[in-house]
Amino acid sequence: MFLIDDILLSPLKGIIWLSEKLENFVEKELTDQDKIKEKLMALQLQFELDEISEEDYDKQECELLVRLDEIQKQKEEQMYV
Repeated sequence: MFLIDDILLSPLKGIIWLSEKLENFVEKELTDQDKIKEKLMALQLQFELDEISEEDYDKQECELLVRLDEIQKQKEEQMYV
């Protein structure tokens, strides 16, 4: 009986495993300060090479800086827990 259950539930277990892996990847990607800093440098380079307008630069820079600030706050909260 358990063997049949394992066989029938294996596709579901695979989907669950895959979704957990994707969640971990996305969380790491969103909270990695180095990646955001790299994006800031790339953004600055694009602006200096006149590939984007000052308005676009300011908007994207603000978004990235807000993300960096949020990550820093989360890390500080984790230190006190």
